[in-house]
Amino acid sequence: MGRVTSRRRVVRLVDDAVTTRPDTLAVEEPLEIRVGGKSLAVTMRTPGDDFDLAAGFLVSEGVVRSTSDIASIRYCAGATADGSNTFNVLDVGLAAGVAPPDPSVERNFYTTSSCGLCGKASLDAVRTVASWEVASDPLLLDPGLVASFPTKLRAAQKVFDRTGGLHAAGLFDESGSLLCLREDVGRHNAVDKVVGWATRNGRLPLAGTVLMVSGRASFELVQKAVMAGVPVLTAVSAPSSLAADLAEEMGVTLVGFLRGNSMNVYTGGHRLGVAAGAR
Repeated sequence: MGRVTSRRRVVRLVDDAVTTRPDTLAVEEPLEIRVGGKSLAVTMRTPGDDFDLAAGFLVSEGVVRSTSDIASIRYCAGATADGSNTFNVLDVGLAAGVAPPDPSVERNFYTTSSCGLCGKASLDAVRTVASWEVASDPLLLDPGLVASFPTKLRAAQKVFDRTGGLHAAGLFDESGSLLCLREDVGRHNAVDKVVGWATRNGRLPLAGTVLMVSGRASFELVQKAVMAGVPVLTAVSAPSSLAADLAEEMGVTLVGFLRGNSMNVYTGGHRLGVAAGAR
């Protein structure tokens, strides 16, 4: 398995003082996801929880709906010229009767850790392929409870403590308990790892849960929440306009700038006992 951190000597400047010291960096490496031996996508990620990442990605893209749709996930041997295993290529086997990815999903190109895979980036596409009804989820939350999530998320970020260079995604239940946390150089990968954890543990749809992300809330992260059946998405930073449009369309409660005892509720304020989403 690949390392999640690496050490590197740096020159540190503080006022007029110059020193050298070791620093810990978050590892970033490519992961190729194959389905049935055919390359589907390549993304830059932090090694670790790769099976969750692959499963979550396939849920987000509408290829699978549950763990029963996945027959196997394995690392591919012989991924290098000398036949050794780099743990950077995964092959997912689909269960009998599960259709292979639609050609529109196939993206055999390189993507960075800062940008997800946006082939289905339209409201109509998400509305068509979403498996779960999110708008009718009856979850009700105390804003004070929601305000506690960033502190809980930060406290669980073990690799961030060592590197300062990772995004995090956490899944909370209605009582405020942290069910799952994943870290990655890409915020979309961190979310896919959480969704993949839920998929592989037979927990989809994720009704009655809150997805918390450490950065901003993009269209793609709302899409991933919808595809996993998550009714509430909260973020430390801002949402994009398209993220708010999609959240409103699909009935997701979208919270941004969740810091300290303040937050902005953009859509679905009824779940927090407030009016929100007015333009």
